[in-house]
Amino acid sequence: MSDIIQLLPDAVANQIAAGEVVQRPASAVKELIENAIDAGADKIRLIVKDAGKSLIQVIDNGCGMSVTDARLCFERHATSKIRKAEDLFAIRTMGFRGEALASIAAIAHVELKTRRVEDELGTLIEIEGAEVVRQEPAGLAAGTSICVKNLFYNIPARRNFLKSNPVEMRHIVDEFQRIALAYPHIFFSLHSDDQELFHLPGESLKQRIVHVFGNGYNQRLVPVEEETTIINLKGFIGKPEFAKKTRGEQFFFVNNRFVKDPYLNHAIVKAYEGILPSDSFPLYVLFIEIDPAKIDINVHPTKTEIKYEDERAIYAILQSAVKRSLGRYNITPTLDFNQETGFSNMISPKPLEEITPPSITFNPNFNPFDRGKPSGGTQSAAIPQNWDTLYQITEKAADTQLTLHGKDDLSNEYTQPPKKQPFQLHSRYIISQIHSGFILIDQQAAHERILFEQFCQQLENRQGASQQSLFPQTIALTGSDFQLITDLLPDIQALGFQIREFGKHTFVVEGIPADLTSGVNERQVLEQLLEDYKNNQAELKLPKREKLARSLARHAAIKPGMALSVDDMVELIDRLFACEMPNVSLNGKPIILTFTLQELSARFERN
Repeated sequence: MSDIIQLLPDAVANQIAAGEVVQRPASAVKELIENAIDAGADKIRLIVKDAGKSLIQVIDNGCGMSVTDARLCFERHATSKIRKAEDLFAIRTMGFRGEALASIAAIAHVELKTRRVEDELGTLIEIEGAEVVRQEPAGLAAGTSICVKNLFYNIPARRNFLKSNPVEMRHIVDEFQRIALAYPHIFFSLHSDDQELFHLPGESLKQRIVHVFGNGYNQRLVPVEEETTIINLKGFIGKPEFAKKTRGEQFFFVNNRFVKDPYLNHAIVKAYEGILPSDSFPLYVLFIEIDPAKIDINVHPTKTEIKYEDERAIYAILQSAVKRSLGRYNITPTLDFNQETGFSNMISPKPLEEITPPSITFNPNFNPFDRGKPSGGTQSAAIPQNWDTLYQITEKAADTQLTLHGKDDLSNEYTQPPKKQPFQLHSRYIISQIHSGFILIDQQAAHERILFEQFCQQLENRQGASQQSLFPQTIALTGSDFQLITDLLPDIQALGFQIREFGKHTFVVEGIPADLTSGVNERQVLEQLLEDYKNNQAELKLPKREKLARSLARHAAIKPGMALSVDDMVELIDRLFACEMPNVSLNGKPIILTFTLQELSARFERN
């Protein structure tokens, strides 16, 4: 039998490595921008077309590369950061494996232009599928420009698995925002299809957060700062009242590297315990500075997972620092005996001579049992007139009740067929009589089901009813939310929203669906719609329109505690039974419970 084990060709090995490092266009964006940062650039421009599928270009003013380095950077495991194994535990740069450029060049058309400041000429290199097709000197500006064209052109199956352009663009924006937050002193810009989405000058961290997420975040931030022998912590957390239903705006940076760490996230959540609902997630942008020898960042190809030498201590420091910041800025309730006004009055009373005894006046001739006129000659206003007749009225009412519901008249109580009139229980449920007993309806779940099917029909027919806003509102969104609403805009308009683009990352809401409760805030409706949509997107694999209809139905439905008139209840019941699935709520639980007369008789132990 012949040997069956053989070495893979370099082209195949590079494509396999590319599958680990470059999963989508956003992965290439991350690697290229990190290389620009490692090159010492303070101005970085990102240009993408067709959500990165056609073009990804990163231009920086970094140190540039020599002719030899420019050619060698596309070889596998070629790196300027590692010389020996011990260097892996002293890494403070971003890229270090030497896999990114080799992986990208294996699956795309790559053009590299680079020049060092001290060189007169730069270097131009073109690569297709890991093969160098052109290399020559060229007159270039100092720094590096790298273009990645036709990503996954030689792996059609991989290209077919890419999502729609809006989805891929959101991933690019997410990666861009993470890097921009990590390096606020660097100028960043992002152009997509000849439109500038971000223009971020070098600034402080707080200014960068506001510029990335919107001006409204200026009032939401609480600073955090803690220095210990284990870690140095700094950054910002969000006030509890601005927490959202999704995890989108939560960022951990360890030595300026974005990481995902559920364990440390739990420390932040515990710090908010008691002041934040369990289904809400606070904003935080936190930077941890730690000795590189005490962490291992070489855990995952994307380098977003880190192992810590003493993660329990880091957990405790995080939780304590966040709690302290919340308390320091009066976010959490405090009890300060030196500042609370109620206690200060007790501790520092007025001087004795200033205390005056209260004066009491009374009428010595007042008689509460005298129904006549007092000695003053006027009728007392404090004594109600004809109060003794209340007993007679109560006695008469009791006699009437006995007459109506006495033993002899019980058989005559239902001589007439009762009106099937529903009534409300605890402003939460609706009870309605049926021939075999009665039904109990969850009013919120019923209304959600009605609206959901109605919105689905509107999305199908593109005919949603709208009510014009008296005062249109301008809404500024984050980059990722702007991309999301741009993707959803035709469907949002079909639901009845009158919304149009108004500048960069901004929309104007001129009308909302007519089924929404009157007096609602257009901004809150749209922001909540996006949050619910993202929440459903994370939990359920449903079609886009169905998730959108589900989100709006949950927001627009009546809530527990809302009192309904009889007409409202009758209309709700009629509309519910006109639905295709009246018995099942949007989360798969029952809407209607039926109680039969037989069940009631059994509960009362009657034969």
